[in-house]
Amino acid sequence: MKNSRNYPNEAGAELKSMLEKPKHNSREYPGRPIVGVGGVVIENGRALLIRRGSEPLKGQWSIPGGTLETGETLEQGVIREMAEETGLQVRVIELIEVFERIMRDAEDRAQYHFVIVDYLCENAVSTQRPQAASDVTDIAWAGEDELEPFTLTPTATRILKKAFAMDRLRGAPDVSSRS
Repeated sequence: MKNSRNYPNEAGAELKSMLEKPKHNSREYPGRPIVGVGGVVIENGRALLIRRGSEPLKGQWSIPGGTLETGETLEQGVIREMAEETGLQVRVIELIEVFERIMRDAEDRAQYHFVIVDYLCENAVSTQRPQAASDVTDIAWAGEDELEPFTLTPTATRILKKAFAMDRLRGAPDVSSRS
């Protein structure tokens, strides 16, 4: 019987390379996609943004969120992540979008692979003010026409624009109940 570290063919050599790749944290070079959750809070026509304090996308502006923990529902994960990153207690309103983010290294291997579920949320306590916490270095509020200076990813920009549209619809009077 061969030693498990002896790889007789090219596929085995690739597996060996993947297994021996140093892991700086559990999100890098995952064995499977990681589920991420995010929350978009819009108040007075402006969305809450965070500047990421860790990889991936360290230093970039984004939607608050993080990874789902074992045993959590998606909504519980959003509520926890929003509290951890911004200090806000939120109420989850509606799904915005599900997407995947795959970031490859120089050798074209999936260094990061997330399936991300973003929700429209609202601040559950009107007197709360967000603050940078956890792995967030800064926070900002931005209107739909103020997003460009934050150099968000195209995906984050698309999701925020959807969230603004959803928020406008929520604020519109319900015409279906009129006679």
